[in-house]
Amino acid sequence: MVWAPLGMLLVAFAMAAEATVGPCDDTTHGTETKECLHFTTICSGEEYEVRSYDNTKWISAVEESYFMDMAITRAFWKLFKYIQGNNAAGLKIDMTSPVVIKTKDTTSMWTSSKYKVSFLLPSAFQDGAQEPPAPKDGSVFFEETPAMKLYVRSYGGWLMGLTSRTNARDLRMALQKAGASFVKGSHYDVGYDSPMKMTERHNEAWYAVEGDHVCPK
Repeated sequence: MVWAPLGMLLVAFAMAAEATVGPCDDTTHGTETKECLHFTTICSGEEYEVRSYDNTKWISAVEESYFMDMAITRAFWKLFKYIQGNNAAGLKIDMTSPVVIKTKDTTSMWTSSKYKVSFLLPSAFQDGAQEPPAPKDGSVFFEETPAMKLYVRSYGGWLMGLTSRTNARDLRMALQKAGASFVKGSHYDVGYDSPMKMTERHNEAWYAVEGDHVCPK
């Protein structure tokens, strides 16, 4: 099976997290799934934190719409159908967290934009010992991200178009103020909670580190 790189998110680096995917705990932010994406916090402050991640495998789908929420919903259900058994083996696969959405920085309600939604594959498929079943939907595909560093801003509430743009903008401004270099043009909206969770929700905005990371002051 061939794994493609996950867009401009990827910045290789020497440090790696202890595990790619594993049980959720207080540090991984997931509360509704068995497994979460693990990371190592390099440094943190009031406006953002810097994290390192190991290489990770995902399943993704891309949808285009004038409205972020509509595109995300369509892509999400394609991926959800895959883990519910719409795959070559008819295998049901556990949901994981977070869900990651690649979003252009310049989206607006006046122009159509593409959004890539990615589900984290469970640990059973991460080390290469077991291959995930092929999707039946031809628009659903596998990807792999190598080890990377990310600038991260956390926030609560619901991940929607306005909150996405606002928090990505606030993270950009904080990074520019700190003199940090990051990959521009798109960011990653990250959600950890199902729609059924009403309180204490956790979301994030991610930008990939470019060059040496800069810790918040």
